[in-house]
Amino acid sequence: MQKILAEGNRKTDGYAMFIGRWQPWHPGHRWLIDQQLDKGKKILLCVRDVPKDDKNPWSAEDIFTMLNTELSYLIQEGKLKVMIIPDIESVNFGRGVGYDIIEYQPPQDIHDISATKIREQMKIEGKL
Repeated sequence: MQKILAEGNRKTDGYAMFIGRWQPWHPGHRWLIDQQLDKGKKILLCVRDVPKDDKNPWSAEDIFTMLNTELSYLIQEGKLKVMIIPDIESVNFGRGVGYDIIEYQPPQDIHDISATKIREQMKIEGKL
């Protein structure tokens, strides 16, 4: 289910932007971008440049490399771009901004995926 919070003048050749830490990339993230890919939209994945800590064990550059490797076929097909952006504290818009702001409500099995739990399991397995 999706909820459109603000509607602008959509361009068909634009990108659907997703901003995140992606620490790590997991099936819930993939479900999210698939909501737009399945509509034939191109994706811009923005990696927030956050300081490394327990919640963010990889640098933005590490995540950038991981995403470019994991999603290389989408990049090669021209369906996805990845970029690092400064850490942000809010996303703001005015009226008539020319794009939609869409919130997706995933099904419960996707909602229950936890990057925190994935990182904890990776520590146990010695992968982090």
